[in-house]
Amino acid sequence: MEIDFLQYQVRNGDTLTSIASRLGMTSEELKLFHNSHCQKMDTVWFENLNDVKKIYVPTDFKTEAQKEKKRKENLPAQLSDSFFAKTYTVQETFESPFESPVNIHYTVHLDLHKNKNTDQYILSYLQKDFTSKGNTPDDKVSSLSIACMQSIMPLEFIMNKQGTITGFADHKKMVETFPGKRKELEEFYVGEVAQNYMNVFERGIQDELFLLQQFKSKLLFQTLFPKTDWFQKKTKWKEPFYLLQNSFPIQCEINTDQENEDEDSVLTILKGKIIELCTSQEIMRGIKLQKQASEPASGTIILEYITHKKNKNLLQAKASVALNHEEELIHQHHINITQG
Repeated sequence: MEIDFLQYQVRNGDTLTSIASRLGMTSEELKLFHNSHCQKMDTVWFENLNDVKKIYVPTDFKTEAQKEKKRKENLPAQLSDSFFAKTYTVQETFESPFESPVNIHYTVHLDLHKNKNTDQYILSYLQKDFTSKGNTPDDKVSSLSIACMQSIMPLEFIMNKQGTITGFADHKKMVETFPGKRKELEEFYVGEVAQNYMNVFERGIQDELFLLQQFKSKLLFQTLFPKTDWFQKKTKWKEPFYLLQNSFPIQCEINTDQENEDEDSVLTILKGKIIELCTSQEIMRGIKLQKQASEPASGTIILEYITHKKNKNLLQAKASVALNHEEELIHQHHINITQG
């Protein structure tokens, strides 16, 4: 076990305060430290050290202010080119009491670079290699929806230095890309259902705000692209989250905790609970009514991040969402994001 203290030989005229001041401590801090390491018979009670021969002192004492400074230095403070890895593997699980669990796997490829003319960043985003239970989705609707989305990728988002996506870098280019790609899709996906889906998709991507909301409401985006100030917070705060994609953001009360995973990384855990008065039906439908909820929904969101202390790189992220109606679980969503 690593020894973090030594015995100081008390000299004539020494007091708790005089010894503590040389160590950068208060007399109370030194007294508590000594008493936590000494035998009961050697407990120190008073400022003067008459008849006290030895005092246990720390070898590397840090004040609370110094500890807080060190904590912040080990955590991301704002977005940087090194925050994201180039590739992440993603595993998502959707559960409800009404249907069998759905598990999907895919990869996400990212390229983040600073905009030369502003203090903003451009994030290139590509999502591919979808599998479910180890197999590529074989039903037409699922494969068509994936094919449509991949036809306009990679997407380019604008991010500010706090890590928040604020818009698309070139929405017009995205809209103009799909009609050409659609002709290729129509060679494989035929029939009225496929045509109707592509019509809806094409109209949807033309509405920039609607499309941006679709992405930002995904649990993947809320987890993979955290606000950097989340890592710096110590006290609880309020934060809106989408507990369901394409619903509306719900105010949650967030508590945070941090642990040293090892000498190189830090685990940051955010635990949130719904505090907004809305019903589970409103959340599921994505429509918030004006009247006050008589039976407010309850639910939680838990986010976990492992970041590297030195380069502030995001090594792993996890999230779990649970939504309840009258204390009965009606929706669960888990996501696990790892480098590589």
